[in-house]
Amino acid sequence: MLSTSDLPAVNASLNAISTIFISAGWYFIRRNFWQRHVACMITAIISSTLFLVGYLTYHAQVGEKSSGYRGWLATIYFPMLASHVLLAFVTLPLVILTLVPVFQRRWDKHRRIARWTMPIWLYVSVTGVLVYLMLYQWFPPPSLAQPR
Repeated sequence: MLSTSDLPAVNASLNAISTIFISAGWYFIRRNFWQRHVACMITAIISSTLFLVGYLTYHAQVGEKSSGYRGWLATIYFPMLASHVLLAFVTLPLVILTLVPVFQRRWDKHRRIARWTMPIWLYVSVTGVLVYLMLYQWFPPPSLAQPR
C-alpha cells in the first residue's frame, strides 16, 4: 500500500512517463503516424492527470516543503522551480485548449496550439523530474533527508 511519503517518487515517475510519451507522440506525428501519436498523447494525458492527483494529494496532506538550499545549489534550483511552477499553471489550460479542436476535428487549430503546448508541457514534465531528483535524491535538505 502506498503511503504519503511514497507520493513524490510516484509523481516523479508519472512525470517521467509523461516525458517519454509526449516525446514519442511528437516523434510519431512528425512522421505522420497519427494513430501512434494519438496513443502516446492519451497515455501522456492519463499520466499527467494521475500526477496532478498525486501532487495535490501529497501537498494537501504534507503542505509545502522549503528546500533550505543556499549557494550554487539555490542558484540552480530556485529558478528551475519557479519556471516549472509558473509554466505548470499554464500547461493544464493549454492541454485542454489543444484537445478541444481534436474533438471538433479541427486539425489546423489543434496543430497551431500544439506547437506551443508540446514544448511547455515537455519542459514542465522534465523539470518536475529534476526537481524531485534534486530535492529527494541528489541533494536532500536536512528537513527531507531520511536515514538509510
